[in-house]
Amino acid sequence: MTAAAAQRDVIRVGTRGSALALAQTNQIAERLGKAANADIEIVTVTTQGDTSRASLQSIGGTGVFAAALREALVAGECDVVVHSLKDLPTADHPRLRLGAVPKRADARDALCA
Repeated sequence: MTAAAAQRDVIRVGTRGSALALAQTNQIAERLGKAANADIEIVTVTTQGDTSRASLQSIGGTGVFAAALREALVAGECDVVVHSLKDLPTADHPRLRLGAVPKRADARDALCA
């Protein structure tokens, strides 16, 4: 087998750098890499919501965390992005599509204290 034949594709997965975002991304990236028989590169994207101390409403509300991820995807800095569906803007992006939503755990499994 030649070195070129042994080389696997790399899928660049964009995500925010928070602990929750990375945990969600790593779960999806592992499944994606296995399904595509590809290596995964995690691309951490810093968003305005990550750096601003202003209130969420004053910096744009819903979508402030997703905007930089969308821009990175459109710019070709990553091949796919992983982000919480609850934080996505409801308006479509003209160049992007929601590709997949993983099966969720039972929402009744929660602790309210």
